[in-house]
Amino acid sequence: MDLGLAGKRAIVTGGSRGIGKAIALGLAREGVDVVIAARDAAVLEATARDIAQETGRRVLGVATDTGDDAAVQALVQRTVDELGGVDILVNSAATPWSAGAPKDFASTTDEIVRREIEIKVLGYLRTARAVAPHFVEQGWGRIINISGLGARQANSIAQTIRNVSVSALTKNLADELGPKGINVTVVHPGLTRTERLTDRLTAQAASGDSTVAELEAALVKNSIRRVVDASEVADVVTFLASPRSIGITGDAIAVGGGVPGPVYY
Repeated sequence: MDLGLAGKRAIVTGGSRGIGKAIALGLAREGVDVVIAARDAAVLEATARDIAQETGRRVLGVATDTGDDAAVQALVQRTVDELGGVDILVNSAATPWSAGAPKDFASTTDEIVRREIEIKVLGYLRTARAVAPHFVEQGWGRIINISGLGARQANSIAQTIRNVSVSALTKNLADELGPKGINVTVVHPGLTRTERLTDRLTAQAASGDSTVAELEAALVKNSIRRVVDASEVADVVTFLASPRSIGITGDAIAVGGGVPGPVYY
């Protein structure tokens, strides 16, 4: 299937590592020129170079803190200046949720919640606000917000709040921007194989008797009984970024290999 993405231009925040990097690569493979944004300039430039060499597309790294509105505006303006416009925004910039972060009510301070919202919710709002005028002017655009299956689990106040908030943002934007040719969706990855997970399991394996594969298998709780790879999340996002996804907007797409038991409707 031709996704109709050749020649499109995308911004992927959080694009230097993990799911964001996989998404940038997936889009570039379909003929999209990509600007990747993250805070670590050195890693960003290396990732941009690698993706460009593999795909032959223009891939630019722009060091950006999405917690700063001026930096976000500069990111979008540079994209328009360098690529001639922008068609797709993938919001994937977020501080990783730490397994050691407080989860219980008594330990959940204002600052913990504020930190989670600042980047993953307000950061997504800032980037959407910056690209929207360009999308509206051309009558077409795609915004895909990467959230997480923490939106469907009450195991941490801060984590659940940030992910549910991304879904709420997505639906509001979808309803308002839909008549202007702009689709907005949210993708909920579950446990995903990224560099961060592989590095953590490799360190565990080095200090114990289990292999990386055995440690990974022990983490699996989904229906397909294996960890979803970042490239497989990217496949879904690439489709949602394409003109083929016209029938999907405002909805949440779970990409975690299925949650056994509950029925979501």
